[in-house]
Amino acid sequence: MPNLAVVGAGLMGSGIAQVAALGGHDVVLQDVSDEQLDRGLREIETSLGRLAKKEKISADDASAALARITRTTDLDAAGTAGVVVEAIFEKLEAKQEVFRQLDKICKADAVLATNTSALPITRIASVTSRPEQVVGTHFFSPVPMMKLCEIVRGFKTSDETLARAKSFAEDLGKTCVVVNRDIAGFVTTRLIVALSVEAVKLVESGVATAEDVDTACRLGFGHAMGPLETMDLTGVDVFVNASRNIFADTVDPKFYPPELSVRMAGAGDHGRKTGKGWYDHG
Repeated sequence: MPNLAVVGAGLMGSGIAQVAALGGHDVVLQDVSDEQLDRGLREIETSLGRLAKKEKISADDASAALARITRTTDLDAAGTAGVVVEAIFEKLEAKQEVFRQLDKICKADAVLATNTSALPITRIASVTSRPEQVVGTHFFSPVPMMKLCEIVRGFKTSDETLARAKSFAEDLGKTCVVVNRDIAGFVTTRLIVALSVEAVKLVESGVATAEDVDTACRLGFGHAMGPLETMDLTGVDVFVNASRNIFADTVDPKFYPPELSVRMAGAGDHGRKTGKGWYDHG
C-alpha cells in the first residue's frame, strides 16, 4: 500500500516522488499518459544516477528508491495513500478538476496537498467536501536539491492537516516555512516575481544586459542565482503565469508581467526546458 501518491509526473512531480522514495516511502506516481510517466521516470533515474556518481547516495540506495515507485495512468490508485500531492501545471481549473476527483477517490483521513507557487489553496479546496484536509505544499525545483518547502494554509485548512503536511515535508529533508494565509504568491513567489518583473524591465529598456542584472544580484545581494537565471530554471512561461495570477489577485502593477517576458513565453523560449530563454542552454 503506497503511503504517498503524486499526481503529475512532470519535473516537480517526479522530483517529489524521488525524494519521497529515497526517504523510504512507497510512492505511486500517476499521470495521464505513459509517455509522460516514461519521461518522469527517466528524470528520476538520471537524477539518482548523478547523486550516486557524486557519492551522495549509494547505487543500492538508488535502486531501492526506484523500486519503491509504482507508475500508473489510473488516478484511482491514489485512493489508498495517506498523503496525496497534486503537482500538475499551474492552472486553477485543471487543479480543481483533479481535486474534485480526489475528493471522491481518497481515504477519509488523507491529506490532500497541492504543489502550487501562486494559486490560492482556498479556491482549490472549495471544490471538495473536505476543505479542512486540503493544504499547499510548495516544493522548489529541482526538488532533490532545494531544501525549502512552503506549507500553505487555506481558509479552512485544519491545524491537524497543516501539522501533518509539515511533518511529511520535514521527513523528506525539507525545511518548512508556514504561510498562514494563502495570498497569491505566498512568500517566496511574491518576492521573486516582484524582483523578476523589475529585472525584465531593466533588460527590456536597455539599462543592462541579462548577464549584468544577474551578476549584480549574485554579487551585490549574495543570491545563489540571479532572477533571470532563476526564471530560466523554473520556466519563463511559469513566471508569466505566476505574475498574472498574483496581479489578478492584487491588481498591483508591480506584479504585471512585462511585455518582453510575455513575448518570450509565447515564442516558446521558456528557458532550460526548451534550450533557450534569457540564456542559451543548447
